[in-house]
Amino acid sequence: MPNIDKDELLKSIPNQLFINGEWRDSADGSTLDVINPATEEKLATIASAKPEDGMDALAAASEAQKEWARTSSRYRAELLRDAFELVMERKDDFAAIMTLEMGKPLDQAYGEVTYGGEFLRWFSEGAPRVMGNYYPTPEGSIQVITHKRPVGPSLLITPWNFPFAMATRKVAPALAAGCTTILKPAEITPLTSLLFVKILEDVGVPKGVVNIIPTSSTPEMTGPMIADARLRKLSFTGSTQVGRALLKEASQNVLRTSMELGGLAPFIVFEDADVDLAVEAALATKMRNMGEACNASSRFYVHSDVADEFTQKFSKGMSELVVGDGMEEGVDVGPIVSAKQLASVEDLVTRSLQSGARIEVGGQRLDRPGFFFPPTVLSVDSADNPLLEEEVFGPVAPVYSFDTEEEVLELANKSQYGLAGYVYTNDMQRVIRLGEELQVGMIGVNSGTISNAAAPFGGVKASGLGREGGTEGIEEFLETIYIGTPRG
Repeated sequence: MPNIDKDELLKSIPNQLFINGEWRDSADGSTLDVINPATEEKLATIASAKPEDGMDALAAASEAQKEWARTSSRYRAELLRDAFELVMERKDDFAAIMTLEMGKPLDQAYGEVTYGGEFLRWFSEGAPRVMGNYYPTPEGSIQVITHKRPVGPSLLITPWNFPFAMATRKVAPALAAGCTTILKPAEITPLTSLLFVKILEDVGVPKGVVNIIPTSSTPEMTGPMIADARLRKLSFTGSTQVGRALLKEASQNVLRTSMELGGLAPFIVFEDADVDLAVEAALATKMRNMGEACNASSRFYVHSDVADEFTQKFSKGMSELVVGDGMEEGVDVGPIVSAKQLASVEDLVTRSLQSGARIEVGGQRLDRPGFFFPPTVLSVDSADNPLLEEEVFGPVAPVYSFDTEEEVLELANKSQYGLAGYVYTNDMQRVIRLGEELQVGMIGVNSGTISNAAAPFGGVKASGLGREGGTEGIEEFLETIYIGTPRG
């Protein structure tokens, strides 16, 4: 573990808004406090943007858009590459601040630095590869020319659970495509994003191209921006409920939208699966980020032939995980991010028990400072149990036994959500069938790890619109323009 001076680190992170290339206080001097969820102590007080600050940021982005769009793709690529290099130089700082403000264990925070940094490198490499096309129509009468151009000023709203990776996953493709940006980080984890924007300032991103406006009053601040015709793109990661509200707002100006929303990922273990491998992956994908991940396994469907074995081994593995402050060595599970989120987890577990679930391990919050809930496994007999229908966003795993492939496919698909799914089987024909019929945007087969900067991340149904990462990620910030000319 690196020797990090917390006080010096916090001093190095800006505590103001960044608008049009300048760090400044909010319009009326409003502030918000950032709390360490492991200790409930205040980490920092930062500026909290007001509606007029949001409009100033939009004005700056709009003013800078024309010139930024005209920059060469190589120039944009080099800036992103420089940002990647500087992030890697300061990886200790990024990992530590994420753990302090969000709670994840430090080793997982380092993993997020690596993962998030790859979006800067990936899209730096993708910027020069944005190309159009040239071909005749089938009749031979028209010459078709297509080219790509940036959508325009983009509002990027990121969640609290992956404060670095979600920022880079949106900012990097936007900048690579030639779009100016306004980053609105989550109220409870803004420090990582502020440090990231400082990196972008340090590498020389021109004024107005990147703006950051943390706030404690998001709807009031973003509403006027979304209603303004100068904004041309909205990218949001968060709950389905908020996503639906934002889509309604965005419809007035027919904004391009990307929505990465809720998830309720099924983890399906068939009778022919390697149970030990499935348990290992279940622990990883359930407990990554304390279960506070949209693509985390949320409901475990296990074939009746192996259900007892899986539940026993899974429960044992969960019980052996060490809970504590993520800054301490040997900790596997940090705190829940906030008192509000902890209460939500407790409520869902209570309702699940009232519906007949049985606790195998865990089940009650820990009596200590901080927002701690232990790794929890519950056996569930009813397919309508709340834990199988609602996203828990915490270290809680319900296990339900099934008998047939048809049954589990119906159970998995009945959810409104469709972000990710995980399948454990050695039958490749079954893998193909499920790949065609499982209603999710991403499927992990005999693997609990699917996220990568080079792969398209996104879901179907109420889990969202569009894709982030992969070659698809930059397309979300580009428009295809067609020019037709007569063929002589």
